[in-house]
Amino acid sequence: MGKGVIIACDFKDKEETFRFLDKFENEKLFLKIGMELFYSEGPDIVREIKRRGHKIFLDLKLHDIPNTVEKAMKSLSNLNVDMTNVHSAGTIEMMKAGLKGLTKENGERPILIAVTQLTSTSQEKMQNQLLIEKPIENVVMKYAENAKEAGLDGVVCSPLEVQTVKKRCGDDFITVTPGIRFEEDDKGDQVRITTPKKAKELGSDYIVVGRPITKAEAPINAYKKCVEDFVG
Repeated sequence: MGKGVIIACDFKDKEETFRFLDKFENEKLFLKIGMELFYSEGPDIVREIKRRGHKIFLDLKLHDIPNTVEKAMKSLSNLNVDMTNVHSAGTIEMMKAGLKGLTKENGERPILIAVTQLTSTSQEKMQNQLLIEKPIENVVMKYAENAKEAGLDGVVCSPLEVQTVKKRCGDDFITVTPGIRFEEDDKGDQVRITTPKKAKELGSDYIVVGRPITKAEAPINAYKKCVEDFVG
């Protein structure tokens, strides 16, 4: 599994998104399209970004009854994204249903991964608000193992959890890790975070980087720094 930097396009609309992308001219990027942008612009934003030659991680974290997730994934499969996800809290049966819906008749499908615990979730919040008493590391590993059993390709997790996920689920089990900041950056609302260099050392396959690039004074330089630090 090669290394890759995914830019989180957490923009409010297509105008803001394309102003950002136009700065990169002919460079082909791997972009994360999340709820804010997708709900604002709908599937057309995905089609246009794909038309421009960029890869897309469609980050909608589907979490519903298995039948609904299967049908939703069948619709999303027509967008030909490169990666998408479900939330592993939806059970193994739900993840299997999502995988079934995403897979086309010819067997082709994008990478499908599962969210374990959001990087904004702390041990305290998990116990006091979600009533999950187990240590957060144990919960993440169980969710990862469930995703593996369901046939998914990998998980979203903190870089700090990558090594244990790989140990439990195999080196080929993909880890996509948000919560990436440069040393000098503000942590924002993230709790379990690290730097691109540290994520590389820990074995992440992909890092998802938002504000350190999209809010930088020189986004291209920030992106290149991420690539240099993480990919080499």
